[in-house]
Amino acid sequence: MRSVKKLLAASITGVLAVAMAIPALPQDPQSAGPVIRSQVNLVNLFVTVRDKNKRIATDLKKEDFKLQEDGQDQQIAFFSKEVTLPITMALLLDTSGSEQFMLGAIQDMGGQFMNRVLRKGDEALVMSFDTDVDLLSDFTDDRGQLDRAIRKTRINAPMSSGMAGPVPTSHVTGTAFYDAVYLACNEKLNTEAGRKAIVVVTDAQDEGSKVRVEEAIEAAQRTDTVIHILLVADSRFGGNTGVAKKMTEETGGRMIVANSEKHLAEAFDQISEELRSQYTLGYYPTNTTHDGKFRKIKVDMSNHDLKVLARKGYYAPKS
Repeated sequence: MRSVKKLLAASITGVLAVAMAIPALPQDPQSAGPVIRSQVNLVNLFVTVRDKNKRIATDLKKEDFKLQEDGQDQQIAFFSKEVTLPITMALLLDTSGSEQFMLGAIQDMGGQFMNRVLRKGDEALVMSFDTDVDLLSDFTDDRGQLDRAIRKTRINAPMSSGMAGPVPTSHVTGTAFYDAVYLACNEKLNTEAGRKAIVVVTDAQDEGSKVRVEEAIEAAQRTDTVIHILLVADSRFGGNTGVAKKMTEETGGRMIVANSEKHLAEAFDQISEELRSQYTLGYYPTNTTHDGKFRKIKVDMSNHDLKVLARKGYYAPKS
């Protein structure tokens, strides 16, 4: 299933690779000489648009979008409404003590969310994090396995299958939120094709991670992963809305406050809708330098009543 999915994603996306150097072949049937290859970079964006009433805008055209990179206008070379491209998703569940009051609802609605959002060709994994980062289910399309993994979550449970990688994930106390995002991106999503998303249910409080929030965000940007956060915070502890907004806005996702079962269900529904209602914009940057630097992207709409969600930039290839 893994190889089939990657082939499917690759066939649908075609040349829509994210900030990758790909050969551009001149198409001249009259030429009998050797083929000359040049290197170009195609940047691909997955974009969600809502109107002033917060409804998904589904009938937009290429001309409705305007793109800039580092303040320079860019020409949109590819445009489509993306509803069939497979999704690879990581569901990250905060199991620190501050989430005790909502864990039952998170388990119930997390499983329902997986059933709604995943379609043929999609795959997901489930991780929990508190003092450790715990992989509860690796990538699979088996809804039953994912539901069982979600229901295995326990508040501050001893680690049974901790994530291996460059980040030591064992701490005395704390909430390894940033480590969880970093590991999900670098250890799991970095080799995946197509659309990639992390959905985190957390209060966004971090205590004890080995990486900083900036490093977690960079890991998402380098792997073209969108982060969505459902902010579930006990009133006794509070939620870190600043961190949640920073992580989601920089990667093109959303932060939704969900402090009740009703709001949590609505938040899962909104994320599910957005993952299935995106536009694909592809462009060739006017800056062709391979310097590995971060390039800022700005997506504007001709209709200023529309609100767009898209990642804020990417890292250029490095020669």
